[in-house]
Amino acid sequence: MRIEVAGTADGLAVWPVYDAVFGDHDSYESWRDTVWDRHRMRAGFRLARAYDEDLVGFAYGYTGEHGQWWTDNARAALPSEVADERLGGHFELVSLGVLPAARGSGTGRALLRALLDGIGHDRLLLMATADDTDPARRLYAAEGWAVIGPGIGDGTVIMGKRG
Repeated sequence: MRIEVAGTADGLAVWPVYDAVFGDHDSYESWRDTVWDRHRMRAGFRLARAYDEDLVGFAYGYTGEHGQWWTDNARAALPSEVADERLGGHFELVSLGVLPAARGSGTGRALLRALLDGIGHDRLLLMATADDTDPARRLYAAEGWAVIGPGIGDGTVIMGKRG
């Protein structure tokens, strides 16, 4: 497995893995127009990609700021003292996806570590399922992330870590 980290990326290369893992958009164009193009232009954008000949996984995030959808909605969900301490200027892990055939091989852990290596943020945030038996949630906990409050939607939590 080979991991690459970059500050820019072609969404078309990431799309097949994103679609296979999440399947929440009807087309590449829909995802690109509503999510990808906006996210990749944000300050601090980073993308880690895992290859086993072909792309098998990715993780990306950026600097979260007030006025962005997720940060503003996280502020509404979190207790005010937690929101005041954690939100704004944080690194927001937006998405981590690994193809089913590559799961269980350490790919997700390698992507997470590569993405966060040397980012220079002291506050890291993500949203995950509230189900603490979920493999992604267990990975985050094993890497030092802890639940800091409820998430933005039903069945979710916000997790944080100090950088």
